[in-house]
Amino acid sequence: MKILERHDTDAVCHLHMNAPDRLNALSEEMLAALQEQIDALHDDRSVRVVVISGAGKAFCAGHDLKQMTAGRQSEDGGKAYFKDLFDRCARVMTGVQRLPQPVIAQVHGIATAAGCQLVASCDMAVAAEGTRFGVNGVNIGLFCSTPMVALSRNIPRKQAFEMLVTGQFIDAHRAEALGLVNKVVPAEELADATQDLATLVASKLGAAVKIGKQAFYEQVQMGLDEAYAYTGQVMVENMLYRDTEEGIAAFLEKRPPDWSQ
Repeated sequence: MKILERHDTDAVCHLHMNAPDRLNALSEEMLAALQEQIDALHDDRSVRVVVISGAGKAFCAGHDLKQMTAGRQSEDGGKAYFKDLFDRCARVMTGVQRLPQPVIAQVHGIATAAGCQLVASCDMAVAAEGTRFGVNGVNIGLFCSTPMVALSRNIPRKQAFEMLVTGQFIDAHRAEALGLVNKVVPAEELADATQDLATLVASKLGAAVKIGKQAFYEQVQMGLDEAYAYTGQVMVENMLYRDTEEGIAAFLEKRPPDWSQ
């Protein structure tokens, strides 16, 4: 049994975290498996959308605390181990955003600490009713500083700070209202709703979505004038694509586009 299962449906890649007995914790093994797939997907032009889900009763409960406790038993008290662990986790999270394909989190049960970070790092998220989200490390004396990076870039600052310092959960509908997830659906509809969103995105011109995703994350870090200058150049590049020319012609002629990719 693989800790991370992959199956592709048309142009949608499904990555299914498969460690239900550990609530799909981001163990050393899980992080390695996710990183391997991120690296493989980066240049895979057959895949247009990626979906990340979890087996069992939870999406992801964050880091593996048993492994972290064992890692502390080194001569330096675990300093080198923890730095390596959090560096590898950061590479996975940034790798998700640097993938050319949009990534959708399919969330159920709970998404806590680094599990909530993973949801926030994905480009979109669909949650089942009853799902709970938290950055609960403060409850055990470990402030969720790295999950904070992704969370504070998804939801308003005061709400993010409240979650971080109280360690309290928010429910799926609150997460939707704050912008952490795109939509909330009944649990029995979660897989279909996520697949519908993935299929819709996959139907768009892949080259346009790729250049657009990169531009999205670049421009949000810029000042207004710099962002307009940068995105203007992106649109110039996009307009010169053969498939964009075909898409415009098809729209004007009221027919489906004949895209080459």
